Amino acid sequence: MELPDFAPGLSARVELTVTEADTAQALGSGDVPVLGTPRLLALAEAATVAATARQIPGGVTTVSSRVDIEHRAPSPIGRRVAAQATLTKVDGRKLLFEVTVQDGETLVAEVRIERVLLDRQRFIARALGD
Repeated sequence: MELPDFAPGLSARVELTVTEADTAQALGSGDVPVLGTPRLLALAEAATVAATARQIPGGVTTVSSRVDIEHRAPSPIGRRVAAQATLTKVDGRKLLFEVTVQDGETLVAEVRIERVLLDRQRFIARALGD
């Protein structure tokens, strides 16, 4: 597998309007009607995927291997949150991202995500036990 040439600074932004399905109550991660941490993490991961999407060659994918999340503030239903991911370091097959999630001017979360570049078909075959 030939590794793509990703450079630090690569970035992307994704947004979400919080719905009832995104809440801690709906996700089973708590009993409050605000953006649940699992959904916040999925949004942050989506931003990292978007950051590499234009440059990743066919047959190659990335998967998360490590996450560190600090969920700092609640976002109620109806609020629009935005995740901004920036690639900060490339170490062989490892891509290290810093992600901030904002609700307007409020910093909702800081997330550090490590993704690993993989051969997509080989990964799927291994996961299926082939």
